[in-house]
Amino acid sequence: MPELPEVETVANGVNQRVQGQTILSVWTSNKPQTFKSPPAEIAEVLTGSRIDRVQRVGKTIVADLTGKSSGKSSKAAQAQFLIGMTGRLLVSSPETEVPPHTHAILTLSGGKEIRFVDARRFGRLSVSSNAYTGPGREPLTISLEDFIALFRNRKTPIKAALLNQKLLHGVGNIYADEALFHAGIRPRRQAGRLTRDELTRLRAALVKVLKHAIKLGGSSVSDYVDAEGVAGFFQLHHRVYSRTGQPCRTCSTPIERIVVGGRSTHFCPTCQK
Repeated sequence: MPELPEVETVANGVNQRVQGQTILSVWTSNKPQTFKSPPAEIAEVLTGSRIDRVQRVGKTIVADLTGKSSGKSSKAAQAQFLIGMTGRLLVSSPETEVPPHTHAILTLSGGKEIRFVDARRFGRLSVSSNAYTGPGREPLTISLEDFIALFRNRKTPIKAALLNQKLLHGVGNIYADEALFHAGIRPRRQAGRLTRDELTRLRAALVKVLKHAIKLGGSSVSDYVDAEGVAGFFQLHHRVYSRTGQPCRTCSTPIERIVVGGRSTHFCPTCQK
């Protein structure tokens, strides 16, 4: 599943290409696994709406919409289109061949189409009249004091705590491993026993890693591509993730792989304490 930098990259790319355009028509595959809202409701809400902004909230892409004014009121209806990311969200020309496993096509007033492609069908599409805020805190903007408070008295390993979307939304396996390496912290350390200095290092490392990954378009380690179908480059800068047995780029110690909370976890036994 794409993590924060990948979802941010896609959201920014889609926003640049479609902001201000009107959705003329909506096609859906009607595959039940893909839709949290009924496909008919999604089509009704989206058709005729203007896309005010596309942004990331956690690992979800959120399109802020303004609908047509109703006959009883001059005030336009506000809504959000939520795309829980797996697969691909592409902005394509209508003449471009539609990929297999396409579950939604939004035809836009500017002549392009937004296409949601998801072979695994783990992504979810829905509409809402309430502002979506995500399940946890935003890693890029959380204050140091709030960050430290998240892990106070927690007995779980710090790697598992970083993956808990109710604490920090958007952080996944790749960037948890990378941030822990840059902070010099072993993934099995109990979250509640980390010192203030260690948590300060971890927050700084997490923000640095996430921003660097966003700058490089995310990590293409599976089928991830941006809104134009272009792969990211941050995987070339991974220090530990998926580098089992390879020498640490800092000290040359072989990178080790363990399982923490059911997830593959990679670390350097020398650089991380």
